[in-house]
Formats: sequence, C-alpha cells, structure tokens
Amino acid sequence: MFCPTCGKAFDAAPAAAEPRYPARLDVDHPDRALSRLSTFFRIFAAIPIAILLAVLTSAGSGFQTTHSAHASSTGFTAGAAGVLFLPVLLMLLFRRKYPAWWFTWNLELTRFSTRVFTYLALLDDRYPSTDEEQSVHLELDQPNGQELSRWLPLIKWLLAIPHYVVLIFVGIAAFFCVVVAWFAILITGRYPRWAFDFVVGSMRWSLRVQAYAFLLVTDRYPPFRLAP
Repeated sequence: MFCPTCGKAFDAAPAAAEPRYPARLDVDHPDRALSRLSTFFRIFAAIPIAILLAVLTSAGSGFQTTHSAHASSTGFTAGAAGVLFLPVLLMLLFRRKYPAWWFTWNLELTRFSTRVFTYLALLDDRYPSTDEEQSVHLELDQPNGQELSRWLPLIKWLLAIPHYVVLIFVGIAAFFCVVVAWFAILITGRYPRWAFDFVVGSMRWSLRVQAYAFLLVTDRYPPFRLAP
C-alpha cells in the first residue's frame, strides 16, 4: 500500500499476536525482605498444609461396618478426591460436555495446590490460604464441551510425553534454583530474581501441560517455553 499524497510505501501490517494460552500463571515477586526464620524452617512449617492437600488429592478405600438396632452390615467403600479426570473424559466422550461445577472444583484445587507449592518453593513466606488468591494468580479459561474434541482426551496424556521428558530436566534445574534461593534468603533476605523467574516459569509450563492432558480444558497443544 502507498500514500496517495507522496507515494511512499506503508510499512507492512504487524503480525497478529499469538492468542493467550487457556492456562495462565503468575506469581508476584516479593518487593520486601522475606522472613529468614520462616525460610529456614519451611519444610517443617509446611507439614500441616501439605497433609491437608494430600487428603484432598488422595484416594481412600476400606471396609465399613454399619450397626443399627435391627441389623448390621459390612461392605466395601471407596472414595476418591483430587482432580476430576476420568469423569470429565467420559462426559466429553459421550456428551461433549464439561460441567461447570466440575471445572470449578478442578480450578480451585489447582489454585490451592499451586499456593502450597509456591510456599514450599520459597516464593512467598505467607502461609498458603485455602481460599484467598494471595500472590498466586492462576487462571483457566472455562471450556465449552461442544468446542472440544470428543476423542482427543483419550490420547492427550500420550501426546504430552515430550513435555514430560523436558519437564524432568526443568524440574531438576528448578530444584537447584530453590536451594540457591534458600541460602540467598538466609543471607540477604531476597529471592534472586533470575531464580524466581525460572521457578515460576517451570510451574507455568507444568500447568499448561496439566491443563491440556489432565484437566482437559483445552485442545491446544502446550508451547515449549517458560515465559507467559
């Protein structure tokens, strides 16, 4: 295209920005000195909230005996909590529907578990809340079951194998970043920004894979990157 007055060619139109991924995570970098005492004893301080998270995400089974004035019975009971995966898969397969309250459960449980991991990774010294957002901002776009593939959820876990392999090495690097940050906080009270960004990036990458392969909120393949 050219200017009708001077005949100068206009610059080419900028390329369209890539649409944001349906799973997003960001953690506020602390602009204050972190607690050295809390950091030193973090692994012990996190035990109660870690137990609570384990109860929420574990499966339990056992025998239950019921007694009443007229009869008694013994039966096998099983319960399961955690992320709803198989029910969502079956609902998408047969009905192409993702119930809103199932999505809400998966979203809030993922937010809570991310807050606990953020605390363990020393990214925040505030004790993880069971309901408040705190410094962790995690968003999942609510899916429309009619727009999701009926059959793809059956093999998403398989298609994500390349991500699992890369995330093993990313996770190891993130662990060493946390170790470095532990010493840095004890000495300076600050979390090195480069280490902070890498650990948050590894969590972000993991969330995208989880959203694709297990939360089933999107059919869009996760990008191989740490950045938003």
